[in-house]
Amino acid sequence: MCECNTNGKGEGCSCHGHNFGHIFIKVLAGILLAYLIVYVGTLARNNVKKFNFIGKAERMQNTISVSGEGKVTGTPNIAMTEIGLLTEKADVASAQKENSEKMNKLISEVKKLGIKDEDIQTTQYSIYPKYDYTEGRSILSGYTVQQSVTVKIRDLTKINMVLAKVGEVGANQVSSLSFTIDDKEALRAGARELALKNVQEKAVALARALGVRLVRVVSFNESTLGDIGIMKGYPAYAEGLGGGGAPDIQTGSLDIKVSANVVYEIE
Repeated sequence: MCECNTNGKGEGCSCHGHNFGHIFIKVLAGILLAYLIVYVGTLARNNVKKFNFIGKAERMQNTISVSGEGKVTGTPNIAMTEIGLLTEKADVASAQKENSEKMNKLISEVKKLGIKDEDIQTTQYSIYPKYDYTEGRSILSGYTVQQSVTVKIRDLTKINMVLAKVGEVGANQVSSLSFTIDDKEALRAGARELALKNVQEKAVALARALGVRLVRVVSFNESTLGDIGIMKGYPAYAEGLGGGGAPDIQTGSLDIKVSANVVYEIE
């Protein structure tokens, strides 16, 4: 808006508001132009980068792969055995009664040796008919009740005592006796450490022979060799024990092996 102070001669007019608006528009236009220049420059630079990579494969990473093994030997501290009882009678009720009485007695006697409830587990209970085959015909002759429990023995000095109870109470099946180590992870960690040491020694020697330098580890994986912590130490199946006494059990030792593979970047 223009303001005019006249002295009767029409002199002294000024337009301050008009000049301010004109300056503001110029400043705003300058700012927008600067942003536009930056945007166009950035866009052009990105397009140049894309153009430079068109038709070019990424640089392949130079690597070597080295494998090693580690083994530790431990002494078993847990034994496990499966004890069963098979009873045959003319009727189901009689077979169940006799089987349950003998099995309950066996469990009671085993607990007296210090075996805890959580270390005794029923693994099988079955009832099935028994048939006799005569002249091409099947005739029902009775019923069979079979029951098995797995017993975990933490005090290895009591293995013979537990097995002796099998014959004393009339149980007639023992399926396998196996040994394991309670803290297998500690032994696995020891085997892993030896495996990695073996890998490192091989990698250093290989890099020296090839005339390259190890830069960094790209990847690592491991595997446990064999069935960790399980060793059979008794016939897989024993029947008709008859209270003749248990054999002298030897726990032996267990080998735990770890195989490690490491991929190194080289230059």
